[in-house]
Amino acid sequence: MRPALLLLLLLAGPALADDTTEIGHVNTALTNLGLTRSHRVVVERFTDPEVPGVVCHVSQARTGGIAGMVGVAEDPARFALACTATGPVTLTDAVRRGERGERVWEASTSFLFKETRVHRFVDEGQRILVYLAWSTRLIDGSPYNALATIPYR
Repeated sequence: MRPALLLLLLLAGPALADDTTEIGHVNTALTNLGLTRSHRVVVERFTDPEVPGVVCHVSQARTGGIAGMVGVAEDPARFALACTATGPVTLTDAVRRGERGERVWEASTSFLFKETRVHRFVDEGQRILVYLAWSTRLIDGSPYNALATIPYR
């Protein structure tokens, strides 16, 4: 692979889910006297690709400044998650069950090797979908996480 193409792929980062929509943001700190993008908390919406009738919202801290503008900043692993049923929630055979769950959403939070992910778990005993947002990191990992639950039929 050509070095320039590899660099372009690394700068692009992993793609967000096709159905991810930014709902809005608030600025949390002005950077560089307002000449660059401020630090923000961004709210995004996504749907579970395997469970119709479920929509989730995640809010995440985003780093501003010059590094944030060009995409090389590392965002802090701070986020919140809320999921809700927008219609009847029924599970199909395609929904993965088991202790490792299934990844349903991810967003890059650094230039390399750090993402916020949302996994879905199925608590069949209580008939509840459990969504866990957590941060990956290549070396240290991260204890930060958030949880949302939705009952199903």
